[in-house]
Amino acid sequence: MTAARPDRVLTQNALTGAWMALALPVVGLEYGDELNGPGSLSGKLSPHLVASDPMAVDPGNTLIYVESAGQLQWGGLIWDIRASGNDYSIEAASWSSYLQKRYDLDGEHGGRGPYTYMDRCQVIRNIWTYAQSIADGNLGVTVDSTTSTSTVGTPADVYHSNWWENPCLGNQVDDMVSGDATPDYTCATSWNTARTDVVKRIRLGWPRLGTRRTDIEFTSGVNIIEEPEDALSGDDYAQAVVASGAGEGRSRLRQFSIVRNGRLRHEAVLDLPDVNGNDLLKGRADEERTWRQTTIRGSVDQVTIRDTPAAPFGSYQIGDDVYTRVHDAWTSYTGWSRITGWTRKPQAKGGPQTVVTLKPADSYQYGGV
Repeated sequence: MTAARPDRVLTQNALTGAWMALALPVVGLEYGDELNGPGSLSGKLSPHLVASDPMAVDPGNTLIYVESAGQLQWGGLIWDIRASGNDYSIEAASWSSYLQKRYDLDGEHGGRGPYTYMDRCQVIRNIWTYAQSIADGNLGVTVDSTTSTSTVGTPADVYHSNWWENPCLGNQVDDMVSGDATPDYTCATSWNTARTDVVKRIRLGWPRLGTRRTDIEFTSGVNIIEEPEDALSGDDYAQAVVASGAGEGRSRLRQFSIVRNGRLRHEAVLDLPDVNGNDLLKGRADEERTWRQTTIRGSVDQVTIRDTPAAPFGSYQIGDDVYTRVHDAWTSYTGWSRITGWTRKPQAKGGPQTVVTLKPADSYQYGGV
């Protein structure tokens, strides 16, 4: 049997595409993806390596990839390098993190807006097209052609991207995927067919990413290797959320998301000065309330698994529902859980492991998947 090739870390100049390192010696490597976010990578380098070739990890201008078994598993941009004792810590985030450093300087995404009843998926594509149309701003990211029936803007509440408000493009993408009936996205990275270039992709899902998996499971005693924490706190709980948007004083936008559920009322305030549409603001308020209202004893929000036939590494994706069985001294949980993030630790003590972030699966009805 041929031994699997170890994970390899590569770096590339973000602007020129020149390869800077083909086997960067990162220790303590951790990397992973997340739902509606960029995911992250962290690890450590020796100061000697950084001093000898600082451009190989130049923050803000260097792309970094992880290859495992010949396939790219993760890609993103290095954002932070700093001394930590005898090591240099390295932190990176995937493709959507770049939009946090970009703004709509021309307004209306370079003339692609304003928007009335516009598919949110198309707005996301417009944002990326605009960002990458500016000189020295093209990462080569492609966005899925997915369409949805989730729209933004109405004749009475047109969605504008006004240059004088200096709107952050990353925050605008967050607005498009915030709410109970909005698309999902995640970042993905792979080699092209010829293995000569990297495919950088934003995966869009409607009505959601992922599928219900009947071929894999997360199970205590089989592939779950650490007992999950059983925590229940009232600090973050609220069933009444007030979201404040753009504007000042009495003219500031404000939306409420409130339910009565037989519990003592708890309130939370969400400050979103960059949100200039009431429908977007209401969606953010609803999302915040849904999160704060979920304090389900016995649910499992994280498991640490090893690579086994029950759920081989790479067999599951962001958004998938996986049947989860956790039984220990504190927790007894059996049910469908949705994957909202994962972090792989290829150099973990005792062998590679993956920390999978979960939430109770919703009532989404699957079709032919």
